[in-house]
Amino acid sequence: MLSRRNILLSVLALCSVLPVFGQENGTYSAYSPYSIYGVGDISKEGSAFNKGMGGVGIATRNRRFVNTLNPAAVTARDSSSFMADFGLVQKNTIFRQNDIRSGNNTFNIYDFVMSFPIYKSSAFMVGISPFSDVGYDIKLKETNPDIIGNTGNITYDTYGEGSIYQLFFGAGVTFWKRLSLGAQGIYYFGTLDKVYNVNYAETSTSSLNSGYSIVARGFTGKFGLQYQQPLGNEISMVVGATYRMNTSLKGNTVYYKNKVTSDVVDTLIYNEMANGVDNRLRIAGELGVGISVRQGEKWSAEFNYLRSDWRDSGFDNYDGYSVQGASVFSATVSQSFRAGFEIVPNRNDIRYYFRRCAYRAGVYYDRSYYKLDGNMVNSVGLTLGITLPVFRGYNGLSLGIDMGQRGSLRGNMVRERYVTFVVGFNIFDIWFQKPRYN
Repeated sequence: MLSRRNILLSVLALCSVLPVFGQENGTYSAYSPYSIYGVGDISKEGSAFNKGMGGVGIATRNRRFVNTLNPAAVTARDSSSFMADFGLVQKNTIFRQNDIRSGNNTFNIYDFVMSFPIYKSSAFMVGISPFSDVGYDIKLKETNPDIIGNTGNITYDTYGEGSIYQLFFGAGVTFWKRLSLGAQGIYYFGTLDKVYNVNYAETSTSSLNSGYSIVARGFTGKFGLQYQQPLGNEISMVVGATYRMNTSLKGNTVYYKNKVTSDVVDTLIYNEMANGVDNRLRIAGELGVGISVRQGEKWSAEFNYLRSDWRDSGFDNYDGYSVQGASVFSATVSQSFRAGFEIVPNRNDIRYYFRRCAYRAGVYYDRSYYKLDGNMVNSVGLTLGITLPVFRGYNGLSLGIDMGQRGSLRGNMVRERYVTFVVGFNIFDIWFQKPRYN
């Protein structure tokens, strides 16, 4: 039978991860000045397995890993197998704008998911992962001599933090051993804080503290399909597609403005507004298509394309989501092109351990869901990955690295060059394994 210890550890891990994802502990899940707009930076979904191959997964059918990018892929598994995936991510970024340079490092959990069979060719999965992250801290000093002469030195400080998470549950079923269909329910929840301070060096002058505290929630669905066509000589082709429905973003936004003098804080404005009362504040839907070719468990190659239209999201006009200032953010259409490759020298080699390892590489090109002063904010990167087999079955330790760049130096934009490390723990066991006695 299935190891009770493994099941218990996985369930306890999920229960412990939920409050960790939801809490505010003063640390950034991600850090980027671009996350000031909308709901912040949209996270790239998937496990360390997906991230090591450029983020592909729409057309992936791999029985050794839980693939959350397409709910139809949950049926690609050994019968009676229990699977789980838990991951950590660490990101290092160098920022540059004109002659100004700075750096930042972040560390966080990126997902936890469990999957198990339901009946014959059907299976179920449940998990949690970040959907978007807000993290920035920008300080400026007043340089106008006329203003400084009247008020003394002034420092402007704006910072933000928080995340929106997605708790998802889904199931899939396979027909005729080739066509797989899946559906997934997604619940969005989280808090975002965006703060603006005006600090005066003269203690006799009151400083100003204002900002937005956003509580966001929503529910949507995602659907997927995969069709597998054998081509001979253990080679097969898989065509996949996914569609995530758009959804209204509910919750509330609190705008506040305080006057701060020494240890005294006077409330000037406190206004609570419901999010999306007219259903015009929305998380956009997303369409994805993919195609893959693989030869047994020796190698596989895949290409994905994703598109999401955010122009009607309402972020440009809603307080707390829009950005007012010298630079203008505006919602647009996001697109992503991803390609990845995996090779295993010899899965059953009993002499050389590293021939049993899975090696991956990938590339991607992303266009963000917003523009800055009419300029697209694009990302391009190279990924590498490896899965180290651990113990028996499909248990493994997946490692990945993502090296890329976002933005550019033109148009007063910020260029980000980053290196991200991911670690994934792949847990596998057999459900209801019948013991044999001699």
